[in-house]
Amino acid sequence: MAVRRPAVALVATLALGLAAGPALSAPAFAAPSAQKAAVAARTAGPDAEALRAALAGLPDADATAALVRVGGTDGSWRGSAGVHDLVSGTKADPNARFRAGSTTKVVTAAVVLQLAAEGRVGLSTPVQRYLPGLLSTAFKPITVRQLLNHTSGIQAGDGFGDSFEDAYAHRFDTLTPKEVVASAVAKGPEFRPGEQQDYLNINYTILGMLIEKVTGHTYAQEAEHRIFRPAGMRDSYFPGTDPRIHGPHNHGYQAVKQADGTTTFVDVTDWNQADRWAAGDMISTTADLERLITHLFRGDLVPGPQLEEMFTVPSGIDGADMSAGLQRFEYGGKVYWLKSGARYGYSAVVAATRDLSRTLVYSVNSTDAKGESMNPVAQRIAVAALK
Repeated sequence: MAVRRPAVALVATLALGLAAGPALSAPAFAAPSAQKAAVAARTAGPDAEALRAALAGLPDADATAALVRVGGTDGSWRGSAGVHDLVSGTKADPNARFRAGSTTKVVTAAVVLQLAAEGRVGLSTPVQRYLPGLLSTAFKPITVRQLLNHTSGIQAGDGFGDSFEDAYAHRFDTLTPKEVVASAVAKGPEFRPGEQQDYLNINYTILGMLIEKVTGHTYAQEAEHRIFRPAGMRDSYFPGTDPRIHGPHNHGYQAVKQADGTTTFVDVTDWNQADRWAAGDMISTTADLERLITHLFRGDLVPGPQLEEMFTVPSGIDGADMSAGLQRFEYGGKVYWLKSGARYGYSAVVAATRDLSRTLVYSVNSTDAKGESMNPVAQRIAVAALK
């Protein structure tokens, strides 16, 4: 059985970047004992020098700003660089809100697992039982767990075109989650449930519908009540059809090639993201995402038996690395659990070891956030933070 890879293979790119990253070394002039002490100190906590170097030179062609928080029991580091916007050149706000993209899935998974702990949702129960008529008879029974870990076999829903130009032209229009699901269902199944793993937003769009059906409340209300408030995420919210980011925020840009070979940076800050909804509509901050991963891994948000779902990759599928809301990544003898997110103008990551010895959250105002490869600035941050 095979695994279908995400459009942006973050873990694979991270692995290559980390493998190619600079090795830890003490100053050449240090005595042997001092060298050992320097390496031990560097290994124990974040490498501040490397992190500062990772942010140097912003804004550049790859990103206009970056916000970074490295934390955990091994120590912490905070940093930011770049500009609030390219017109004024004002320094980037380190506490800015941003489009958190698919890191939203961590919140959605946590809500579903809470409902499972309450006995209101069965993880092994077909979603068709909760949402009758949503999927056609062409689909075999798909369990809630298979939606959580992307083994459902449901194909991707349609958006406003495949190119940036098409999407940008419709940036103020609304595409509802129901319309997205209907377009996916019309395509029929891609594979039998449980046979492959294919990371797609559609799974979490349907989970958002499940949450609303079971609770009788909106997805945003449940996320606020169950996750945001308990975790102290005071600056996170769901904008719905509102294209603006309310509160302090740094502008996002997309690099667009012109016919004459030059590149123009188009401001993509204002954008209606309603179609991403429970799969990627959240607006947040680096501090709030750090609170989310910390409270989640401590067991403050999801009870232990259900929390194990977030650290369990489906067996029997070669190359599978997605769990309920997270992605497994191993490097340097450590296992990190992470989730990336990308919307035009914004790239984000939240990652941590299970014991919370190291956490990483960043938001990079990437000029090609929906590109196929990892943003160079984001890669430098990851290399510096996780080594």
